[in-house]
Amino acid sequence: MGPCRLDDELDSQVLGLAWSTGCVTAQTSDDTSADPSAVVRALRAAGCVFAEDEAALLLDAATSAADLDARVARRVAGEPLEQVLGWAEFCGLRLQVEPTVFVPRRRTELVVREAAARLSPGAVLVDLCCGTGAVGVAVAAHVPGIVLHAADVDPVAVGCARRNVEPVGGHVHEGDLDAPLPVDLRGRVDVITANAPYVPTDEVAFMPSEARDHEARVALDGGADGLDLHRRIAALAPGWLRSGGHLVIETSRRQAPRTAAALTAHGMAARVVTDDELDATVVVGTRP
Repeated sequence: MGPCRLDDELDSQVLGLAWSTGCVTAQTSDDTSADPSAVVRALRAAGCVFAEDEAALLLDAATSAADLDARVARRVAGEPLEQVLGWAEFCGLRLQVEPTVFVPRRRTELVVREAAARLSPGAVLVDLCCGTGAVGVAVAAHVPGIVLHAADVDPVAVGCARRNVEPVGGHVHEGDLDAPLPVDLRGRVDVITANAPYVPTDEVAFMPSEARDHEARVALDGGADGLDLHRRIAALAPGWLRSGGHLVIETSRRQAPRTAAALTAHGMAARVVTDDELDATVVVGTRP
């Protein structure tokens, strides 16, 4: 499997635990329908670093002059470009995105890579905290024929994920972590992936406004130390994994030792994997 890559010109930039495309200043947009260059000017004035590239995407997505003006106004007001367009590129795939739904980050490509390396056709993948369903869909693209189940507690995310996951033959469930999963999967899962929120509660306020103000809090807030969901996933994973199965969970470099400790506390062997190019860290746990 080759590495997943996005267009560097349009790639989201990682800022610590947070993410921003660089368009952060809320302003009022003038009418942009008469002159495409006005779109570029409006975006540049709002602080969008790649104003020309974003303008081209917005012009291509717009269905009318009024729709274009509405999209530009949303972007100028700070809404993530992916939510304004209605799609995000992840691992070379175009995935549907809706307002308030967590936008896939490039660093999560490492989760995809580590999961896909441990799967073969017919294997079972469960993607927890699935958001748009990006991880599961990307893994399925690299390993055709897997059995894919995804789950999220946010009903808006679940609706979005179904539009991405069901076309590749997967199943999406609404509920808290493993609660909605089919019981007959217990002990049969080959890989569990999780990009669970891991931003400490007190640090959410310091995230870029694109995330803080436009993505559901449940997709960002990981509790007092950021690892509440990691500990819960570490506790539930052994009951679903087959012997020799794996848990692949995204974390940060500074939190990785504690994420790994949560896995070993529940009997799994844990290994930290990093990718400097992606600025990404995952912990891979293996059930004995």
